[in-house]
Amino acid sequence: MTSAVSGSAASAQRFLQNVMPADRAQSILEDLKGPAGKTMWEKLGNVHERMLSAYLRNEHPQTVAVILSRIRPDHAAKVLAALPGLFAEEVIARLLTLGPIQKEVVDQIELALRTEFMAALSRGEDRDPYAAIAEIFNKFDRATERRFMEALTMKNPDAAVRIRALMFVFEDLAGLDPADMQTLLRYVDKSDLALALKGADEEVARRFYINMSERAAGILRDDIEIMGAVRQRDIDQAQQRIVETAQRLSDDGEIVLTKDDAGELVY
Repeated sequence: MTSAVSGSAASAQRFLQNVMPADRAQSILEDLKGPAGKTMWEKLGNVHERMLSAYLRNEHPQTVAVILSRIRPDHAAKVLAALPGLFAEEVIARLLTLGPIQKEVVDQIELALRTEFMAALSRGEDRDPYAAIAEIFNKFDRATERRFMEALTMKNPDAAVRIRALMFVFEDLAGLDPADMQTLLRYVDKSDLALALKGADEEVARRFYINMSERAAGILRDDIEIMGAVRQRDIDQAQQRIVETAQRLSDDGEIVLTKDDAGELVY
């Protein structure tokens, strides 16, 4: 979001009409105003916090503060939580000292959001539909995911294989390299880990144990041993929380989550 762009909405309109076809310029300007009275800030409220934070982390903290000050507080809170810690603290500091904002500045930010961020989202709508469905499946709890996957496997086995290859699930964490696995282990709740590994197959569990100290691994095995019978739903939920932690660490650049093209684990 360049700081060199300045001027009112009218000057922005003239600029767009000079650099692109009239119909495209008009489309952007209409989107900027928002269909049916929907503003840019309301549109941002429908953008997932991880996606929005991934864009905003490359912006100046003052610009991010202006943007967050104009979206719903609950959504702003989620975006702040998804930003890197030190950067989020700087944004909060800017929010605390944010005074009245000139309309020209707001117009400039709205235009940049439309031509850069929202345009990129629109281009993303043309991506592989299997990837989009895989992301939806990743958001299901494990029981729901299994139910839909089983149904899809019955009706369209080829599609099920493609979607499963694009998903990231608990078993894929076994593919983390040792340094990334150890980073993940520092962040996960130990009771979640015990539940998750109780329901994991032997090889997946082994990949966790070998990245722990002998003492810690022994304590964890004992905890699992004395746990007794547990509900599959509890295991699924624990595994999902650990996957969400891994995804958050990946978003923050602290670990790398990878799968090869066939969907097999990468070691």
